Amino acid sequence: MSSVAVLTQESFAEHRSGLVPQQIKVATLSSEEESDPPTYKDAFPPLPEKAACLENTQEPAGAWSNKIRPIKASIITQVFHVPLEERKYKDMNQFGEGEQAKICLEIMQRTGAHLELSLAKDQGLSIMVSGKLDAVMKARKDIVARLQTQASATVAIPKEHHRFVIGKNGEKLQDLELKTATKIQIPRPDDASNQIRITGTKEGIEKARHEVLLISAEQDKRAVERLEVEKAFHPFIAGPYNRLVGEIMQETGTRINIPPPSVNRTEIVFTGEKEQLAQAVARIKKIYEEKKKKTTTIAVEVKKSQHKYVIGPKGNSLQEILERTGVSVEMPPSDSISETVILRGEPEKLGQALTEVYAKANSFAVSSVSAPSWLHRFIIGKKGQNLARITQQMPKVHIEFTEGEDRITLEGPTEDVSVAQEQIEAMVKDLINRMDYVEINIDHKFHRHLIGKSGANINRIKDQYKVSVRIPPDSEKSSLVRIEGDPQGVQQAKRELLELASRMENERTKDLIIEQRFHRTIIGQKGERIREIRDKFPEVIINFPDPAQKSDIVQLRGPKNEVEKCTKYMQKMVADLVENSYSISVPIFKQFHKNIIGKGGANIKKIREESNTKIDLPAENSNSETIVITGKRANCEAARSRILSIQKDLANIAEVEVCIPARLHNSLIGTKGRLIRSVMEECGGVHIHFPVEGSGSDTVIIRGPSSDVEKAKKQLLHLAEEKQTRSFTVDIRAKPEYHKFLIGKGGGKIRKVRDSTGARIIFPTAEDKDQDLITIIGKEDAVREAQKELEALIQNLDNVVEDCMLVDPRHHRHFVIRRGQVLREIAEEYGGVMVSFPRSGSQSDRVTLKGAKDCVEAAKKRIQEIIEDLEAQVTMECAIPQKFHRSVMGPKGSRIQQITRDYNVQIKFPDREENPGLVLLLPHPARGRRAAIHSVEPPVQENGDDAGEARDTREADPGSPRRCDIIIISGRKEKCEAAKEALEALVPVTIEVEVPFDLHRYIIGQKGSGIRRMMDEFEVNIHVPAPELQSGTIAITGLTAHLDRAKAGLLERVRELQAEQEDRALRSFKLSVTVDPKYHPKIIGRKGAVITQIRLEHDVNIQFPDKDDGSQPQDQITITGYEKNTEAARDAILKIVGELEQMVSEDVPLDHRVHARIIGARGKAIRKIMDEFKVDIRFPQSGALDPNCVTVTGLPENVEEAIDHILNLEEEYLADVVDSEALQVHMKPPVREEPKAPSKGFVVRDAPWTAGNEKAPDMSSSEEFPSFGAQVAPKTLPWGPKR
Repeated sequence: MSSVAVLTQESFAEHRSGLVPQQIKVATLSSEEESDPPTYKDAFPPLPEKAACLENTQEPAGAWSNKIRPIKASIITQVFHVPLEERKYKDMNQFGEGEQAKICLEIMQRTGAHLELSLAKDQGLSIMVSGKLDAVMKARKDIVARLQTQASATVAIPKEHHRFVIGKNGEKLQDLELKTATKIQIPRPDDASNQIRITGTKEGIEKARHEVLLISAEQDKRAVERLEVEKAFHPFIAGPYNRLVGEIMQETGTRINIPPPSVNRTEIVFTGEKEQLAQAVARIKKIYEEKKKKTTTIAVEVKKSQHKYVIGPKGNSLQEILERTGVSVEMPPSDSISETVILRGEPEKLGQALTEVYAKANSFAVSSVSAPSWLHRFIIGKKGQNLARITQQMPKVHIEFTEGEDRITLEGPTEDVSVAQEQIEAMVKDLINRMDYVEINIDHKFHRHLIGKSGANINRIKDQYKVSVRIPPDSEKSSLVRIEGDPQGVQQAKRELLELASRMENERTKDLIIEQRFHRTIIGQKGERIREIRDKFPEVIINFPDPAQKSDIVQLRGPKNEVEKCTKYMQKMVADLVENSYSISVPIFKQFHKNIIGKGGANIKKIREESNTKIDLPAENSNSETIVITGKRANCEAARSRILSIQKDLANIAEVEVCIPARLHNSLIGTKGRLIRSVMEECGGVHIHFPVEGSGSDTVIIRGPSSDVEKAKKQLLHLAEEKQTRSFTVDIRAKPEYHKFLIGKGGGKIRKVRDSTGARIIFPTAEDKDQDLITIIGKEDAVREAQKELEALIQNLDNVVEDCMLVDPRHHRHFVIRRGQVLREIAEEYGGVMVSFPRSGSQSDRVTLKGAKDCVEAAKKRIQEIIEDLEAQVTMECAIPQKFHRSVMGPKGSRIQQITRDYNVQIKFPDREENPGLVLLLPHPARGRRAAIHSVEPPVQENGDDAGEARDTREADPGSPRRCDIIIISGRKEKCEAAKEALEALVPVTIEVEVPFDLHRYIIGQKGSGIRRMMDEFEVNIHVPAPELQSGTIAITGLTAHLDRAKAGLLERVRELQAEQEDRALRSFKLSVTVDPKYHPKIIGRKGAVITQIRLEHDVNIQFPDKDDGSQPQDQITITGYEKNTEAARDAILKIVGELEQMVSEDVPLDHRVHARIIGARGKAIRKIMDEFKVDIRFPQSGALDPNCVTVTGLPENVEEAIDHILNLEEEYLADVVDSEALQVHMKPPVREEPKAPSKGFVVRDAPWTAGNEKAPDMSSSEEFPSFGAQVAPKTLPWGPKR
């Protein structure tokens, strides 16, 4: 029995902690292991004695046997010396400055190497470069190129050697350039030159030249030879799998290039040392000559489809035949239609080769299986699982599925293909029996809503109904959705998808215009604010546009009422944002910004809090002096005042006001403020503030240091003066009554002045205070010329003359009636000329005119025209019954005024019977513009007739029209006749329309709105008989032209009302359905969701009995609507009742400790379970007799599934509860300690101290196990511990 050494576990733990984890073997201490402790060498493997001697010898297996590879430093250092004569930058005032230092810094940044420069006594430059090898090489090349003067040289080598200098992909040339720190330029292939140009330092050029010449010398030793060999014999020279040519290449060291079968070339190229090359050529020629003598050919026909099997993968089958028989098989090109295969070889071997060719051709078969294309992916299976089972059994079978084709192609060994075909056919048959598909049309705009967020909706439908749903991508704009799977599941999924689409179609989409600048604020940080809105309106989808689109349209989608509520809520939010987004900019001198901020931001924080504004200061390194204040307008103004007062207190800031006409402000500011900015910059950065555009203020405020403000003021006034001289303005004065005469009829006179001078002349408007002021604007010379012309006209007007003319007294009255209306109009039109008629009663015919000469002449001419009209005037009567006079006049006499204007006549309406003295006089337009009503005491005489006598005669004749019906028209004869026709056309006509009495109230409308609308639309009067008359006739009175349209409109309205009556009768169909009251809550649904859906779907009204009304039968539900719809709604209710009657309730004991987890946060988890299994789950109330009793209600199969599910959840959650409770127990302090057995320690066998009769080492002895010394206290630093 071997002796053992005993170590305690505590002391061994210290020793073991030094080993790497892989070397520690951890094992559970079973009784078997205790009886067989490890040996000392296993527990403590010896260290290797010498690392060097182990490199080339076989090492014993053990924990210390791993080789330790020498670690090479990845950082290297090289020193370069640049002599004084080769230095590029010699003349420097101070070393380490200027262009040389910049270049070194750039090289370090670009390459990642570290550079140190030093200057030798001989003024040469020593550069030490440290870094990774490739970085050092790149840095060296850059240093030589940029810090050393460059020389150049050329070296001539044969043109065919150039490609060997370049190397593959230019790698050799790049290495050579890096190694020698030169730039090597090789002529292009189309350049005939053989000169290679090398640029760099002298030393680098020499090195590069030497290397190039070495490469050329090596190529000189090599030779190239081309041998023409018939293409048919190339396979014999290459040998099976190119072995023969490989052997020749290896033995001779010559490179032999045989063109591949696809290339139609016959020459074989040899490259290598001349002697070895000759040997290789001789051997190839020998093989060629032998084969040419001995071989013959036979041609056989093989189906084109079988050629690929003869060739094999990568031509392996042809190589196999060549290896076995020594016969070459020549195949026609794949694009050729030829089926002839040629076999070339020794005659005795051709038969065997032919057998193998046919064997290969017939070893593979092609077959197809009919399978609908929609089943292909089910046959393939998830991640190709189903297909993998077939291909693993028969790896040589290739199965091909073609999209859109109802077949599967199989290709491979004949036996394997038939087995695979049987398996696939069985699979197809099984899938056809248990699978179905359906295609439904759903508008592509709803597809993303069907899919749901992260595919939630569509994945739920797929999992629930065990179907596959294929929704086309958005790019296709296709509406076709395909459902595949179990027939029952397909139908259920179809129904649910169509319901979802129908619900979406009934939803409303509303575009809300919200400025894009508010979008980020509404969304909030990390979407917090928009999440709140979405929680408040969970049924509304809110879509913000992409910020890149710069769109202001936010789209809301959802149920109409919810969308409206959400719209109002968001509009209120935007209104608040707009109110709080008023912004003003305050220019404050940069040196005072720190004072406005205050110590630790105290000042600015106080201003922000007290004014309730957002204040943004420019960055410290920014040139901007503007502080931006945002918030409500009043608050912003208060904050601005406080900030300006701080600046004013801190510095000698002067503020002056300069008066500059508002019209010059824009030109002084300049395009985008350039002009005014230049003034501010020139004057020491003063601030110049212009009033808001449109305010009308001329005051410009300049703020800044006193001297700078004065300077800015002078510059600003000078600029304003310059602007005024360029745009010249003159004001002249003229009496307001002259203005019309100066303008002329239709603006003719003033237009003439404008056209002749080019100046703009502005007359005062009615709103202007100064009515005498006329402004002329334009170039100075043009303005002066226009001023001269206008002043001459005004001077003529000021030269008053008096003239007279003769006017027959019988016409005087026309000019003076209506308070001299005609005379006032003449005075207004002709420069305020005064016209005086003799007093009434005097028989004088002399009329006096006083005013400017031109005005007097024009007025005389006008008076003469009026007299001529009066002389030619006749009077005509038009008889229209008095009851129509109001209608003929039109609203406010508008129709009569139009006739008097159009026909230039005077129309007099007679007095009404009750007041014979009342006359409406509508004057001739030439003599007056306004109608007047006045009393006429004596009878009016027209054209010398005695009107009084005429009236008496008319009244005596009973057949003649009444005096109150006669309308008198005065004017020129032809005009009077036309006016009479126009008046008669205005006489209203009445027609009657038959309308059923029961529709009258609907035609009248609410508070007469309906009939008023029709009367306004058709310009007629519609009279509906009183209800007590029970009449079916409605009278329409109006102009003949309007009556037909009004009648058609009324009849159309009647048809609409009759259609509505019929529809109302159809919609008032009532249907009662008897349903047990206990099912009523379920039919109504949560928040009325179920009953609302039925109402909307069938367009019916559903009334449940009132619980408080005992007289009503409580089991009767009344449905009102179209008969067909009410029946459909009844069926829907009875279907729900049928389902409810099938439902069962089961109590299931469920540990009350897991109830909270099953219910989930806000009941989300339990709602998900209820929706998934279509059941109702009720948990016991607090204080219930049995706290573990949970009731599940639903269809029997759903109840069972739901119970299984929640019991599984209980088991899972209960385990967590038990673990948690157990942990709580362990977390408590133990009540008492159990006595522990003494540790046996760590036991090993064959320890060194057991060789003699030595004692085991004492673990507690400090002599046998000395410590590493006392722990050194950490060094304290003056700035605290290192981090």
